[in-house]
Amino acid sequence: MATFNKRGYKEPKPKAEKLDNNYIEDVNVDAKDSATAKAFDTLDQSASRAEDFVAKNQKYILGFLTVVALATVSYLLYQKFIAEPSQEEAASELFVAQQNFQKAVDATGTKSDSLYNLVLKGSEGKFGVVKIADEYSGTDAGNLANYYAGVAYLNTKKYAEAITSLEKFKSDDIMLSTIAIGAIGDAYAQQNKQKEALEYYVKAADANKNELTRPRYLMKAGKTALVLGNKVDALKYFTDIKDNYDTAPEAQSIDALIGLAQ
Repeated sequence: MATFNKRGYKEPKPKAEKLDNNYIEDVNVDAKDSATAKAFDTLDQSASRAEDFVAKNQKYILGFLTVVALATVSYLLYQKFIAEPSQEEAASELFVAQQNFQKAVDATGTKSDSLYNLVLKGSEGKFGVVKIADEYSGTDAGNLANYYAGVAYLNTKKYAEAITSLEKFKSDDIMLSTIAIGAIGDAYAQQNKQKEALEYYVKAADANKNELTRPRYLMKAGKTALVLGNKVDALKYFTDIKDNYDTAPEAQSIDALIGLAQ
């Protein structure tokens, strides 16, 4: 017997069965447990590989650690029993040379020269700065000895030796390092190497822009530039003194020098 659907009639869809909440939770737990298990498996495998690596390379690892430990101990022993005593010995040796250096700075003429020679060669059973710089090269006193040697050589007209010693000197003291740079310029100037002298005078002037050293080395740079016939640079250095350091001793004759450079 034929059946007819009423217009607009739709076959009802079967209702979706509701999932049991406990079932969902169980699935989530199982998934989490599975992920955790995989993570532990991965860690176990990594640990196993690490253990295998250590087992295979144990000899080399222990050797490396031994080297590191020995290096650390050696460094500490060096500092305690070699470096520190060397610093003290160098400072003790340098003390007399420093006294002679100050006397030489204050003295004049041949007396000054003889004192500078004592600074270089030593006296009263103590080393001179040349030997201190060589014997204690890794110490602060040994480094400072290079400065004293450079200035002593400069004042005894041994200009090449002065440059060599002063170039070895390194210092965080900006004033002392600036004077050392300027002294190299003086040594070149005394050898009539004006281009090299100008280079170091400019470097010294720029190293520390204070009221003492900058106008001093600007003046030397300006005069050296004039000797080289470079009036443009000479005028620049002299004008810097006039404009920025008018209370410095170098400023007293600056107008005349500016006139020469123009």
